[in-house]
Amino acid sequence: MAHQIKDIKERLNKVAADGHMFGLQMIHIDTRAVHVREMTHSHVNPSNIVGREHDKRNIIKLLVEDGHDQCLSVIPIVGMGGLGKTTLAKLVFNDANIDQCFTLKMWVCVSNDFELRNVLIKILNSLLPNEKFKNYEIEQLQNRLRNMLQRQKFLLVLDDVWNENSAKWNELKEIIDVGAEGSKILVTTRSRSTAAIMHTKPFNSYPLERLSDDESFSLFVKLAFEEGEDKKYPQLLEIGKEIVKKCGGIPLAVKTLGSSLFSRVDRIEWESIRDNEIWNLPQNKNDILPALEISYDRLPSYLKPCFASFSLFQKDHTMSTSLCVTMWQALGFLPPPKEKEIVVDVANRFLHDMFSRSFLIDFIDFGGRYYEFKLHDLVRDVAIYVALGEFQTIYSTSSKIDEHVQHLRFMENNLLGQALIPTSLKTILFPSDATNEVFLNTVVSRCKYLRFLDLSYSEYESLPQYIGKLKHLRYLSVAHNEKLKVFPTSICELQNLETFDFVWCTKLQELPKGLRKLISLRDLSITTGQTYFPKNTIENMMSLEELSFTSCENFESLFEGVQLHRLKSLEIDHCGNLKSLSFHVVTKLEYLGIINCRKLDMSMGLGNKIPDLCLNSVTFATLSQLVTLPRWLQGCMNTLHSLRIYNCKNLEELPEWLSTGICLKLLEINNCPKLLSFPDSMHHLTTIEHLKVEDCPELSKRYMPGVGQDWQKISHIKKVVIKS
Repeated sequence: MAHQIKDIKERLNKVAADGHMFGLQMIHIDTRAVHVREMTHSHVNPSNIVGREHDKRNIIKLLVEDGHDQCLSVIPIVGMGGLGKTTLAKLVFNDANIDQCFTLKMWVCVSNDFELRNVLIKILNSLLPNEKFKNYEIEQLQNRLRNMLQRQKFLLVLDDVWNENSAKWNELKEIIDVGAEGSKILVTTRSRSTAAIMHTKPFNSYPLERLSDDESFSLFVKLAFEEGEDKKYPQLLEIGKEIVKKCGGIPLAVKTLGSSLFSRVDRIEWESIRDNEIWNLPQNKNDILPALEISYDRLPSYLKPCFASFSLFQKDHTMSTSLCVTMWQALGFLPPPKEKEIVVDVANRFLHDMFSRSFLIDFIDFGGRYYEFKLHDLVRDVAIYVALGEFQTIYSTSSKIDEHVQHLRFMENNLLGQALIPTSLKTILFPSDATNEVFLNTVVSRCKYLRFLDLSYSEYESLPQYIGKLKHLRYLSVAHNEKLKVFPTSICELQNLETFDFVWCTKLQELPKGLRKLISLRDLSITTGQTYFPKNTIENMMSLEELSFTSCENFESLFEGVQLHRLKSLEIDHCGNLKSLSFHVVTKLEYLGIINCRKLDMSMGLGNKIPDLCLNSVTFATLSQLVTLPRWLQGCMNTLHSLRIYNCKNLEELPEWLSTGICLKLLEINNCPKLLSFPDSMHHLTTIEHLKVEDCPELSKRYMPGVGQDWQKISHIKKVVIKS
């Protein structure tokens, strides 16, 4: 090995010397070619647009109302590719109310080019299309533009902006901020980061929603048939409704598929469009797949494998930080954490970046350290498309496994053993109810480079003894395996293992002997029939950050005299005989979940003491002893981001001190029928963004949006969901 390393160093030195000799430069950004979107224009035929009248009125209202702002007001329209941001901007730009309100209107398609000189030329060309500015110096350009905008009330549309460099934006804004009061800039962008650096007020950012099913179908019929012809083909209309579902409310997808069927009435052809994956369909350069591919191409290179990994998960699957951090860390997709960071922070940074670029939907922030989200079906299709050859999901016996695949998922138990498994595999996810022991033995013996092995919900009674030879294994889950009775002794030889999950393995009576040898563990999830958790086991795990105990029915106390050095997350679930939890552990946590622990003293023996805590997310569920929140929780009102309370049927009140939270963004209350009201001071809780109430009859009635007697106390909250 030493000789090999020496040889590699010599080759690297030669490359470096050659680079110097030929004058090559080091470039630290990803310069690979990307798809470029065509330039846009401002013309639109309103009769071809469906479902954006409401959005148009809202945008016009934001533009024409004068807020008497001293600085230029900016309104970004934000959303994923194909959603119709440019179309909406065109509708607004050509509206008569806008003509009456603004003396000057300019339309500029920015796209990839946000260099100051080029943007100035584009704005001037919009004002003076017959004049040539190509040979002007930047000083001449800015003087000419400022003179034209001076004391004029103008509307400038900047379409398709990707720039996330605030310095470039401030440089442009400084030049054009010379108009009359009430001048506005309307921006369309896929990036929330772009919107954040450009807009002047948080509420002015306009997130564009998807079309409804009815609106999508109406648009589809308009594009697929000559006017009035649709009534002749009721069978095709039924297939068309299924095709529209495939589009998920994205207008460009509806246009792509609807236009491809125009004047075609062959049922087989329609069924082919319905049943085919989006990338298998004919695509023009302005259709949906190229439009979404542009977003992927513009991702930083370090985010691309993370995005491709989403291809292994099913449609409409709710994903989370936990899932991403375990997979990405195991596969080496995450860089080392920066100072004062942990791995979760790195994964969350990546997720937030993808959310800001409009890849993720239904994105919920549970306290800054835990996110839940979904992928739009079309975005998932893009993930599958870009992952082809490296990530693969096997759905049927006819599926051929790519010889170069590195990350593999089987959907059905009967598929196991149907094909030769590549020895280079790094990831394999087994199907639910997997029982093929020969196949498992083959995988463990052949695939020596495995990093991620998911056997959750399988039905193996034992694991191969030589699993301990998987020296590269970072992730192992046998969760919800109700037949597994014992681990092989070699399991504790996996010294690179970072995540080990065996929750709901209810036949496991003992923890693996030698568990303390797993010194790299970051995330440990346990079910055991033991009566105690060995003290010297956990203290050896210096990297442990997340720990959960599920269905450990024989535990009566936890962590007495135990020091947990780096633990950030603790969940205790279905530990019905647990009476005490050493509170010194809670003082270091950022997430705490206590679920179905009916005997646990929720006061933790503290009475009315209020210790200093750093909790940012708390979940209480199925706790019959909970009548009010424990007083110690008040100690984290400066850090708490999310509070979820489920199925606490004796909960009668939320204390007034809850409204003193300065960070609380999410509050969920579910199935707490005795809870009749929120604190009277709830209106002081100005940071909250998401409130969800479900199966709380009196609470729902009292705070029902628009009609409840106390609705005004929560009407300031951005998103309120109340289900009776």
